[in-house]
Amino acid sequence: MNRLKKRYDEEIRGELQNKFQYKNVMQIPRLEKVVINMGLGEAIQNPKALDAAIGDLTAISGQKPIVTKAKKSIAAFKLRQGMNIGCKVTLRGERMYDFVDKLISAAIPRVRDFKGVSANAFDGRGNYTLGLKEQLIFPEIEYDKIDRIRGMEVAFVTSAQTDEECKELLRLIGMPFADK
Repeated sequence: MNRLKKRYDEEIRGELQNKFQYKNVMQIPRLEKVVINMGLGEAIQNPKALDAAIGDLTAISGQKPIVTKAKKSIAAFKLRQGMNIGCKVTLRGERMYDFVDKLISAAIPRVRDFKGVSANAFDGRGNYTLGLKEQLIFPEIEYDKIDRIRGMEVAFVTSAQTDEECKELLRLIGMPFADK
């Protein structure tokens, strides 16, 4: 069993239940899935950029990403409906906990001039999205083998009903929120 999952089961669930006074254990918030998304506007002119992004995302997540396609044509961007413009991975279960553990303990501390993640990126329904500016913060990515620095979004989908519950869950997991 993953060390983050074990800590969630043994410590975090009890703390959440005490703080929010849940009557049923099924009400306690938990991570349901983590979605990692990489949008590639450059893939319109350079289709090989998509292959490099897929390779990076596969190394980071341990799972092959799916290619996302444009839903609408936008003439100003020379974009046609159905063109490949990004990739994403949805992680659940053991891989999700492995990724979150790696993100919090290894990747986020490698960000330059890091002061904490934003506490304003909640969606109002108990989910959180974290934007990362570069893929180099992950230990699996070798600096010499990348062709370009790319950003990504990491969306934490939880079973929490409110942003306060989600923030407390992520704080107990180890997410370093910036003090305001």
